[in-house]
Amino acid sequence: MTDVNFKNQSAPVSSPDEKVRVGSPAEELSDLPYDLIELLFFAYRDFTSDPDDVLAQYEFGRAHHRVLHFVDRNPGIKVTDLLNILRITKQSLGRVLKQLVDQDFIEQRPGPLDRRQRLLFTTGKGHDLAVRLSRLQARRLEHATKDLPDGAADVVRHFLFQMIDPDARPDVAKLVRLPNQP
Repeated sequence: MTDVNFKNQSAPVSSPDEKVRVGSPAEELSDLPYDLIELLFFAYRDFTSDPDDVLAQYEFGRAHHRVLHFVDRNPGIKVTDLLNILRITKQSLGRVLKQLVDQDFIEQRPGPLDRRQRLLFTTGKGHDLAVRLSRLQARRLEHATKDLPDGAADVVRHFLFQMIDPDARPDVAKLVRLPNQP
């Protein structure tokens, strides 16, 4: 259920014209914030591990989690809007959505004005799973922020928001319901 690809397990082969690296990456590129990069990798790994364990019981993956989350938080969301949020192909969403619909976690309804529109809603079963997964992640966030100084959670929110591409920030702020954002 991880996002890891092991395409080639053998050691990389360098071409004759490539320089062989002798120092560690940290020595060569000491100006890079490797600590932050690696902390983000490890934080994401652990942030997703608790839901991954629950999702595995249903033979679901992280894509199922993301779809469930955004459909549950935005009842009646259009498929096209969900595609824009997740930045995945129609084909990828179609596969995941079919499983969630077939197993009664999500319901599709036609739009009230345009019957070709597909609006998505979680069922009771889907809502329960979405909330269960969110509670696991909320618990991890609570543990991570409980000993921080007052106002630190707002600094974390600001940091995460600044990690988002600037042109996407207004839409994300509305979707996430962040106060006082552009």
